[in-house]
Amino acid sequence: MTTRFRVNGVQRETAAAPDKPLLWVLRDEFRLTGTKYGCGIAQCGACSVLLNGRLQRSCVTPAGSVADADVITIEGMTGPEAEAVQSAWIELEVPQCGYCQSGQVMTATALLRATPNPTSDEILQAMDSNLCRCATYSRVRAAVRLAADHLEA
Repeated sequence: MTTRFRVNGVQRETAAAPDKPLLWVLRDEFRLTGTKYGCGIAQCGACSVLLNGRLQRSCVTPAGSVADADVITIEGMTGPEAEAVQSAWIELEVPQCGYCQSGQVMTATALLRATPNPTSDEILQAMDSNLCRCATYSRVRAAVRLAADHLEA
């Protein structure tokens, strides 16, 4: 069975088993390696993608469930919110090892698209779903606030 869907605006298809995690289709078949494997149980955020505009953990999303869907990975993340987040990440030197950063950026961008001027509590709540081994949490939160401020300017 073939599953067809759009990835970063490009129509793609996979013959993967319907229960194969989307993460492995993206990484192994489509060579989009920015989406990372972290925990495999949707708890760390490293595998975050946008599925029809909503944040989704690709490690637990069956490939068969994304038929006709729009999937955006870190490689395809564009727009004013994404640009503001990426700029803030660079300005505040957020990454340390970098492993979790694609998931962090995806989450921050999704937050700013849904809530252009989030409160500190909203930033904390949204970003709390992403784990960082290097504990750059305070820099992540500061960068999300800076990105929101850049969008308002």
